[in-house]
This record gives sequence, C-alpha cells and structure tokens, in this order.
Amino acid sequence: MATKIRLARHGHKDYAFYSIVVADSRAPRDGKYIEKIGTYNPNTNPATVDIKFDRALYWVETGAQPTLTTQHILSHEGVLLMKHLRGGIKKGALTEEQAKAKFDAWKAGRDAKVAKVIANQAEAAKKVAVAAAEAEIAVKKAKAEAVAAKKAELAAKAAEEAAAKAAEETAAEAPAEEAAAEA
Repeated sequence: MATKIRLARHGHKDYAFYSIVVADSRAPRDGKYIEKIGTYNPNTNPATVDIKFDRALYWVETGAQPTLTTQHILSHEGVLLMKHLRGGIKKGALTEEQAKAKFDAWKAGRDAKVAKVIANQAEAAKKVAVAAAEAEIAVKKAKAEAVAAKKAELAAKAAEEAAAKAAEETAAEAPAEEAAAEA
C-alpha cells in the first residue's frame, strides 16, 4: 500500500483549516486515513502548525511520501532535516551528539527568524495605527477650523445685520426728531 502524508480539509467556505494525515494514496482527500499527525491553520498570521514530530518522522522514515504542501510544512518544522541527520548517523558520518547540536542550532535560527518576522509585523501594525491616528487628528482639526470659520462668518453676518438695523433705526429716528424739533 502506497501511503501519502497530505492535508485533509476542514472548516467552512473562506475559512479552511487542515489536518495533516497519513493516508492510503487511493483514499479520498477527506476520507479514511491511517493516522492524524498534526494540524495546519493558514488563517492565522503566521500560519499555525501543530505536529507530532516523532510520528511524522516515523512515517517519513517508513517511506510515506509527503505532498508538496506537506513537504514544505515538514521541512519548516524540521522533520526532513532530522531524517537527513539520522541518515548521516546510520552511515557513520555523524554522531548522535553532533546531529542533535546541528538540529538545535537550526531550530534556534528558525525560531529567531520567526520572532523577527512577528516583531516586524507588530512594528508595521503600530506604524499604521499611529499614521491612522495622525490622519484622524488632521481631519478633526480641519473640520474644527471649518466649523470655526463658519461660526465667524455667521457672527460677522449677524453683526452686519445688527449694524444695518441700527443704521435704519437711527435713520428713521432722525427725521422724527427733526420734525419734533421744527414743531
């Protein structure tokens, strides 16, 4: 029986997550499988992978063929590197300690890269938030200036109308005073 390590789709439309399974190559994608060795959720940033390292390594060494996507996942998690290092141990090119040291160094480097990516994303999100806040402050300031200008215009118009009324009243009172003075 030819076995494959592949993804089985779960979730709903526009929100898929996957189980990493070992299955017969003739079985349907979401059908019967031999063993579930992990999960993969591409909806998070960065994507979340939870894998049973020992079981994945066992199946890869047994001869199960990973699909292209699962091969990338297993490579990212270090399963394929460990298989390679174990091959070196079997051939006598490495000792157990050397292989463990190489794997630990690789894992530390990978973890540092992932932490750097997460830090860069957090910093970029912070910059976007600051820029949005500054843009909002600028919009509010412009709106406040427009409201102040409108209020000043209305106040000037009201003062002009009051001055015009006062001028009309004084003009109307002046002939009445002149008539009273002549009489």
